[in-house]
Amino acid sequence: MKSRNYTFLILLIFAAFSAKAQNFKNEFGFSNDNDAYLFKGQDRYYTNGLFINFRHAIDEAKISERLEKKTYELNIGQEMYNPRSGFSPDPARQDRPFAGYLYAEAALNWFYKNEGVLRGAVQLGTTGPDALAQKGQELLHKTVGFYETAGWEYQIRNEKAINLSAQYLRLMHRSASNVVDFSFEGYAKAGTTYSGAGAGVLFRAGKVNQLFNSAYTHAVIGNSATKPLVDKEVFFYAKPQVNVVAYDATIQGSLFNNDSPVTFDVKPIVFSQQLGFNYSTPRFTFDFGLLFKTKELKSAAKAHQYGTISLFYRFN
Repeated sequence: MKSRNYTFLILLIFAAFSAKAQNFKNEFGFSNDNDAYLFKGQDRYYTNGLFINFRHAIDEAKISERLEKKTYELNIGQEMYNPRSGFSPDPARQDRPFAGYLYAEAALNWFYKNEGVLRGAVQLGTTGPDALAQKGQELLHKTVGFYETAGWEYQIRNEKAINLSAQYLRLMHRSASNVVDFSFEGYAKAGTTYSGAGAGVLFRAGKVNQLFNSAYTHAVIGNSATKPLVDKEVFFYAKPQVNVVAYDATIQGSLFNNDSPVTFDVKPIVFSQQLGFNYSTPRFTFDFGLLFKTKELKSAAKAHQYGTISLFYRFN
């Protein structure tokens, strides 16, 4: 009897970790942005971001013939900003405001058969002390033994936030061997925290799937009428992009009544370059990326860069 139990347990474990032919409906995971991932000893500007994500694939009977898949997602995020150091007690020497942004997001994703991907999202949240960035940074520094922070009393003031965004990705070319492809990617956003637009080109090289089956677009969940190109994705990616910045409350303060003690004007044009590596099975995704940006504000602040780590788990 014991041997049967052990055999059953082994089969369950094997099924959980292989899951080669199984289609999952749900995806849960988190992402963390931090400039410490570059191992340069810096702790400045966009210093930390934490995001928790849940996605669900909608029943195939409820989508149109033009679509391969349709998913919705619910996300919670916190972004944390400080000057060139988290210890900046003198506001006259701060080259970027202390700021936090805390939000909840709901989004819909449409994955088209022609490998176009459309995403629409709405965020509700707050900037300022209510975003809990000060407490988050103090807790983080205390936990890992970093220096004591100072200067948060000069942070961007509280402001309720509502932000809308749309993103579009479309395949332009894939090689005959299916190991290299290029896609156009663009976005637009408008709201009380961020407003602007951008466009770039996504380059992927390795074992890649169609955009409606790829971990890059969070499209591994759900059934697709088209068979994936590979069972497991392993690829490198790069995305140069130009961004037009119309408004950024974490730099400029409130859109309606700016009473923040330290604010700056934004640079209207910001160039970015993202480099990354993605490994994905039907059950798991691991992604590591680096993002490099030109100067974002009109102050003594320098160009900035940071890393991001993402882990996702899929289930029914």
